[in-house]
Amino acid sequence: MLSQSVYTLVNKQNGNLSFKVFEFDNSSYFDHIQRNNYFTLIIITSGEGLAKVDLCEYPFKENTLFAFYPYQPFMLISKRPLVGISIQFHHDFFCIYRHHKEIAANGILFNNVYEQPFIILDENAKIALLNIVREIVAELKTDALRRDEVLVSYLKIMLVLATRIKVQQQSIQETKALSGKQQAIVQNLRNAIEENFRMMHSASDYADMLHVTPVALARVTKNHFNKTLSDLITERIIVEAKRELYLTDKTVKEIAYELGYDDEYYFSRVFKVKTEISPQIYRETIGFNKGAS
Repeated sequence: MLSQSVYTLVNKQNGNLSFKVFEFDNSSYFDHIQRNNYFTLIIITSGEGLAKVDLCEYPFKENTLFAFYPYQPFMLISKRPLVGISIQFHHDFFCIYRHHKEIAANGILFNNVYEQPFIILDENAKIALLNIVREIVAELKTDALRRDEVLVSYLKIMLVLATRIKVQQQSIQETKALSGKQQAIVQNLRNAIEENFRMMHSASDYADMLHVTPVALARVTKNHFNKTLSDLITERIIVEAKRELYLTDKTVKEIAYELGYDDEYYFSRVFKVKTEISPQIYRETIGFNKGAS
């Protein structure tokens, strides 16, 4: 597939990983918990197993594309060798927050607390994505003028194609999985969380808002999202906190207050439980950008 197995681009200013493509042919790369400070795309071309992501488990087969955001815990368990390609990139190389309008991947492909963290590729989609990977590898082999910009362009195309597939598959899955009443509850819950997660942190508050009993809402949430409602709300808060930590120069105390926490230390504990690092360490390792273009 690739003539060599690993291609890496390093940030010359700080020595950190900027961009990496590597081919794998066994299960050892991802058979233990990963908490990387960069985005990870994994295309499984052969093999099957069980993906453990956050607190959830998902069976997977070949022709699956995983998308993991920084510090998202995951591991892939497989009895037979896994074969595929992984692309990893740092916020400083390509920031999905700043380029959200161009690629729409944030909240769909990455940082999507409402959907499974992978898509199924048909043969055409797999070929298209692997062709882009080949172009990326060819560019990484060179030291040509404005190489980084070309790599970012290829990465954008890849993310847009994957995002299109995810949107299409989400729609099909929801139509099949839910009755009309449940579909309405799920959509109303998503809307309610998106509008109120900064100030409403209690599962019972959302049940009251949607005029559904807490037990009924908990059942629908667990069946559809494979998570508790409290976990869903907290994960949405953490996604926003990460965005603020990367894009702004607000203090942790300011971010905590804007997300409905009067006690910044309690907020930091909640953040650390979900990510295993403090908000300040997250900012330092992900890279503080101040929203520069």
